[in-house]
Amino acid sequence: MIKPELLAPAGSYTKAVTAFTYGADAVYMGTSKLSLRSRVEVENDELVKTIKYAHSIGKKVYVALNIYARDNMYEDIKEQLQILEKIKVDGAIISDGGIVEMAKEYAPNLPIHISTQANIVSYHTSNFWYKNGAKRVILARELNKKEIKELIQNKEKDLEVEIFVHGAICYAYSGRCHLSDFLASRGANLGDCAQSCRWAYNMYIEEKNNPGNMMPVEQDEHGTYILSSKDLCLLKELPEIIEMGVDSLKIEGRLKTEYYLATVINAYRNAIDEAYNNPEEYDYNKFLNELEKTKTRGLTTFYFNDKGNKDFQEYEGKQYNPNYEFGGKILEKEDDKTIIEIRNRLQIGDVLELIVPGEIESKIFTIDKLWDYETSEEIEFVNPGREGQKVKMYIPVENKEGWILRRKK
Repeated sequence: MIKPELLAPAGSYTKAVTAFTYGADAVYMGTSKLSLRSRVEVENDELVKTIKYAHSIGKKVYVALNIYARDNMYEDIKEQLQILEKIKVDGAIISDGGIVEMAKEYAPNLPIHISTQANIVSYHTSNFWYKNGAKRVILARELNKKEIKELIQNKEKDLEVEIFVHGAICYAYSGRCHLSDFLASRGANLGDCAQSCRWAYNMYIEEKNNPGNMMPVEQDEHGTYILSSKDLCLLKELPEIIEMGVDSLKIEGRLKTEYYLATVINAYRNAIDEAYNNPEEYDYNKFLNELEKTKTRGLTTFYFNDKGNKDFQEYEGKQYNPNYEFGGKILEKEDDKTIIEIRNRLQIGDVLELIVPGEIESKIFTIDKLWDYETSEEIEFVNPGREGQKVKMYIPVENKEGWILRRKK
């Protein structure tokens, strides 16, 4: 039985460092031009920086080139593939067969991972991609556990299998969506999804024999979010997933904050370790309690346990956890003070939780002293203003650079 890789999203070098700090074995990134997150602006110099850092601590970096490319894009793709091979990326996530062929020709030493966008739902398709150069396949989220087991049992021996275990689910099959393009002229399959499935809609039905008589279908006064899905969460199923022999467990969310990454990655790191080392004593509830301190739309196992599951639609839209928010990030120590980059208002008396890498229980303390970063004068509160604003704080527990603080409202 193998211990699976924990694969986390990273929309920047800074987020990659946070992901590694909290236990990710690898991260996946993408340039703004050629991946399915065009609003994540990671350019080649930042990729190089991330890869050097990752390799220095024994971690990996994968890069997404998972658009469905038009012919006029292939010169840029060729150039990007050659750069990725040169900077020693650990794998390229690709969905388009044309890009796979180009990778084999112009970047022959670049490991190829076939994206979930390629709709891989069978071992026949998995083995096809293996014969065409793939090192890994990323399975469609729509598979249930029986189908995943069958695929793993019948795949080529050296082919790696990756599945999603947490994060947003596209309403469209494996994310192959045209709704955004149709409604907002933003092509989801070219990296510019407007997340149209998350919008509220006014919906009507029309009686066949009475055209023009439109009757509203309403959920509440805000309309209905009938196209929106809950977030995937397979925490409870981790022992079973590990026993299957899945190679990599993936968290979705390259646009998420460092606070979200720290919380979710730390929960899954601890959960995977316990599920692997002590599956008989595994209790997912303590990890779930930690996850629920982040923003969420509600959680679902989607089709993993039950192909007929209908409890994954989020009819009420986005549901935000009202009790916690991103407090700040530890930058460095200064005598008995700690310098914090703040993300929300902090004041004397606030209860903070320090998310400790490798520990599922956070360290809780109350702010009793704050100092202005510039003048070192004692202050009662600090409001977030300019980007990167800092404050000095007394923290009565051990803390290190890069650790994340959450504020209890």
